[in-house]
Amino acid sequence: MEHHADLVVIGAGQSGLATAALAPRHGFARTLVLEAAEQVGGSWPHYYDSLTLFSPARYSSLPGMRFPGDGDGDGDSDGDRYPTRDEVVGYLRAYARRLNADIHTSTAVTSVLLRDGARVVRTADGAEFTARAVVAATGAFRSPYTPNVPGSEEFAGRSLHAVDYRNPEPFAGKRVVVVGGGNSAVQIAAELGAVTETTLATRRPIGWTKQRPLGRDVHWWFQRTGFDIAPLSRLLERMPVSVLDDGRYRTALTAHGVERREMFTRLTPDGVVWANGAKEAVDTVLWATGYRRTFPYLNGSDALDSDGRPRHHGGIATAPGLGFVGIEFQRSFSSNTLRGVGRDAAHVLSRLGRSR
Repeated sequence: MEHHADLVVIGAGQSGLATAALAPRHGFARTLVLEAAEQVGGSWPHYYDSLTLFSPARYSSLPGMRFPGDGDGDGDSDGDRYPTRDEVVGYLRAYARRLNADIHTSTAVTSVLLRDGARVVRTADGAEFTARAVVAATGAFRSPYTPNVPGSEEFAGRSLHAVDYRNPEPFAGKRVVVVGGGNSAVQIAAELGAVTETTLATRRPIGWTKQRPLGRDVHWWFQRTGFDIAPLSRLLERMPVSVLDDGRYRTALTAHGVERREMFTRLTPDGVVWANGAKEAVDTVLWATGYRRTFPYLNGSDALDSDGRPRHHGGIATAPGLGFVGIEFQRSFSSNTLRGVGRDAAHVLSRLGRSR
C-alpha cells in the first residue's frame, strides 16, 4: 500500500516532533511521522530512572509549547529546576497530541529511495510512503557503542551498556566498574556508589564544568552571549568531554568513595587488569561510552559517506529532498537539545521547502 505526503519525518523523538510542528510554516501541508517504537518520545522513555535534564525547564521547550513550570523566562523561579526523565516523556507525548500531523508508531523504516523525483520511504511491514521531502530524525540511541577491549570475550561477569541500566538496586553488594568520563557515567557511578563498591574508569581525568557560574545556569550565559547558536560553538565538538555539575555529583562521588582510575588495559575471566598491572576481580562492567549515530535505512544511498556518516551541510543532505535534524553539533552547541532542535528544524525545512 502506498501513501503520499508533502513531508515524511522519520522518528518521533524531540527532533522529529519539532520538525513536524514547524512543517506547515514552510509550506508542507501534510506531514507523516514514522516511529519504530510503540509510542512517541524517542530515547527518553528508555533512559535510566534518575536521569534529569542538564538544562533548566525554562530552556527545555520545543517550538510552540512551553515546558510545564518553565517560570517567567527570566527571574529565579521554578523555571530554574532541572526536569526529570518522566517529565520530559510526558511533555513530548502531550506535544505530539497537539501536532497537525499523522503519526504512525510501530512503523520501522527500512529504506529511503529516490524515484521519479520523489522520495519513497519503505517500512518493515511492506508499506510505501512517497513525499517530496524526507527528514531523518532518528537519533543515535539505537546504536550504543562499546569499545573493543582485549579480553572482552573472556570476561565471565556481567557486561552491559548504559542503555540497559535503570537503577542501582540490582547491583547492590557487587563490585562494579563504570567506564566513561561523561555526564551519564558520572551520574550512574554516583548513585551506584551508594549501594556498592564502584570505580569510574576513564582515559583522562574528569573535566568539570560549573552548572551555575555566578549563580546563573550555563544555558542562560550561552543564550545571553549568543554563543548558544554561534558557529564558533561547534569548536566544543573537538574539546575533551566535560561533566556539567552544580556540585551534587562531584560531592556524591567523594561521599560514596567512588574512585576514578585510569582505564584498565584488558578484561580477564573474573575481572580487569588496571593500567599499573594490578588485577582485580569485578562482578560488573558498565559501559557509559556513548552511541554511534547510524542511519541503516539510508544505506546504499548517496546520503551517507563510506563510513555510514551523514553527508550534509547544517542538516541539508547532499542528496536531493533529504534533510537531517537531531545530529549533535549539527549547526551549534545547542543542536540535538530540546531548546535547539527547533532552530535546526526550521533551517532544514526552509531549505527543503525552497527546493520543492
